[in-house]
Amino acid sequence: MRRYLRVLLACAVFALLSALYVFSQFASSLERAAGRTDWRARRGDVRQGAGKGAQKSGPSDRHWFNRYILRDEKPSQAGGPGQEPVHLAVVACGQRLDETLTMLKSAVALGRQPLCFHIFAEDELHSGFRAALEAWPAPGRSRYNYTLYPITFPADNAAEWKKLFKPCASQRLFLPIILKDVDSLLYVDTDILFLRPVEDLWSLLARFNSSQLAAMAPEHEEPRIAWYSRFARHPYYGKTGLNSGVMLMNMTRIREKHFKNDMTSVALRWNDLLIPLLQKYKLNITWGDQDLLNIIFHHNPESLFLVPCQWNYRPDHCIYGSNCIPAEQEGVFILHGNRGVYHDEKQPSFRAVYQAFQRYTFGEDLVESLLLPLEEDLRKTTHTYCGRAGHLFTKRLQLSVRTSQGDPSRGQ
Repeated sequence: MRRYLRVLLACAVFALLSALYVFSQFASSLERAAGRTDWRARRGDVRQGAGKGAQKSGPSDRHWFNRYILRDEKPSQAGGPGQEPVHLAVVACGQRLDETLTMLKSAVALGRQPLCFHIFAEDELHSGFRAALEAWPAPGRSRYNYTLYPITFPADNAAEWKKLFKPCASQRLFLPIILKDVDSLLYVDTDILFLRPVEDLWSLLARFNSSQLAAMAPEHEEPRIAWYSRFARHPYYGKTGLNSGVMLMNMTRIREKHFKNDMTSVALRWNDLLIPLLQKYKLNITWGDQDLLNIIFHHNPESLFLVPCQWNYRPDHCIYGSNCIPAEQEGVFILHGNRGVYHDEKQPSFRAVYQAFQRYTFGEDLVESLLLPLEEDLRKTTHTYCGRAGHLFTKRLQLSVRTSQGDPSRGQ
C-alpha cells in the first residue's frame, strides 16, 4: 500500500511541475510581446517630443533614462557595408547651434569612417539642427547619420544638474546611462574643431588596457601654473587635473565598473555614484561636471587612459608661450576654443580656424577652400603668442586635408 502511495505522490509532483513550466513559458511569451509593444510606444514618444515638460527633467522613476534611448530602424546612410561608425556625442544649449554645427562639419570634412552623431539639445534647437544637417550637400551628407535627443536629468534634482557650471553641460555625465545600447562613445564640447580625422582618436580605444575605460587630456602641462594644483578644493587626477572637453569612453566598462570613492567603503556603480558625489562636493566645485570627473578618476586612476595635450589644445597651451611639446612636434590634432575665443578678438588665431571651417562648403577642394585661406589668415595673427604658434594649427591639418582627398603624398 505504501508503495502505491509513493508512486501516486511522485506522479502528482511531476504533473504539478509540468504545469508550472508550461505556465511560465506562456507568461514569458506574453511579457516579450508586451515589451515589444511598450518599446514602440516609448520610441514614438521620443520622436514626437514626449511632451515639453517631460523633456526638461526626467520622471520620478529612478529609471527615467529608459524612455530617452532611441534606435534608428533605418540602415545607416554613412559609410560602406560592414564598416562600424564612430559614435560622437555633443550637448548643445543656448546660443550653441552654429558652433556645434561647425564642430560636426570639421568631423565630417576630414574623416573617412562613417559617423553616428548623438546630439543632445534643448527643444528649440532641434529644428535648426535638423534643417542644417539635412541640407548639407551629398559629399558630406552621405557620411553620417544623427539622432536628436532632449535634455533630461533625474527629476529629483534636475535643476541642480542643469545649472551646474554651464547650462546642460552635466548632461554628459548621464550618457552611459541614457545610451545604454552604445558600447563606446566620443564626447566633445561644442567648441571643438577636428584638425585630424575623428577615427584616429577613436582608434585609441584599442590601446586601452583591461582596466581603462576613458581617455582624456591633462588640464595643464605645468603644475606651477595649473588651475587645479593652485585652486582646487576637491580631489583631482594627477598633478594638474583633467580637461573633459574631449572624452573617449568605453561605456560598457563604465556601466559595469564599481568605482572607489570617498563617500562609502563600498564601491559604487556609475548610476549610483553621480548624485551622492554632487551632494558632497557641490559647494566646492568650480568647473561642474569636469570637477566631478576629476574626483572620480582621482580615486580610480587605473581607469584612465591619458592622451597628450595635442588632442585637446586650448588657449592655455599658447597664451603665455607654447607649452604643449607634443603639438610642437606633430601639430595640433584637436583645437578646443574654450572661453569663447571663437567669437571675440582675444585669440584671433583660434577664431581664424573656426571661421575657416564655418565658411567651408562640402564638395569644395579642401586645400583651396580651407587650408590655403586659413594659412593666410593665420599669418595676420602673429602679434599674439597663440598666433605665433599658428603653424601648429595647420601642421597636421595639411596632411589631414590632403589624405581625405585621396592624395596622402601631397601632405608629406
